[in-house]
Amino acid sequence: MMAYADIAGLPAGTAQYGCSVTSVNSSRVSSSVAIVACATSLVMTLAACGSATETATAASACPTAVSENGGTPDWTLPGTTGSVAVTGPTDTTAPKVNVDAPFSVTETQVHTLQAGDGPVVADTATASVCYMGVNGRDGAVFDSSYERGTPVEFPLDGVVAGFQKAIARQTVGSTVAVAMTSADGYPDGQLGAGIQPGDTLIFAIKILGASS
Repeated sequence: MMAYADIAGLPAGTAQYGCSVTSVNSSRVSSSVAIVACATSLVMTLAACGSATETATAASACPTAVSENGGTPDWTLPGTTGSVAVTGPTDTTAPKVNVDAPFSVTETQVHTLQAGDGPVVADTATASVCYMGVNGRDGAVFDSSYERGTPVEFPLDGVVAGFQKAIARQTVGSTVAVAMTSADGYPDGQLGAGIQPGDTLIFAIKILGASS
């Protein structure tokens, strides 16, 4: 699994590893966190090299504990192939994404797991989120800020289309799931993250904040 997913990156499908090329692994962390080399983040290629920030504060940490609750998932989605079941994150637990692989969709699907009571997130806002990314082809987690315990902040107009569709026009505090087509994610794949051309990706997200 990558150190981060490249959500905050280059135009969808163009990112590659390394900062000397358009990079999946480009990142700049805040001064309160150790600086990570540009080759460390897939979520960072969701944005231009150095444009995403990892933020760490006690009030906004991503919980690392996994819920032991085996109850009904918050969202179950049959795909063109396979299916996915998502249990959203809480203030104390990370999300769970169970995939009947291979899972794929022909149209990006967004589902609000729990609506927040904060302001609406603008299409071009800078958002702070906790997230988990799972590959529908094999059910593997390829990136998770929950595992790192640290939120990520990035401008929505710099991320791949599927991630922007999931967050824009939601309210701050919401938990959201998205199953995105390859065209809305990485149509050419992301080798370092184990993403192949055509892979459907699933993200479970909590929106911590947004600023214009």
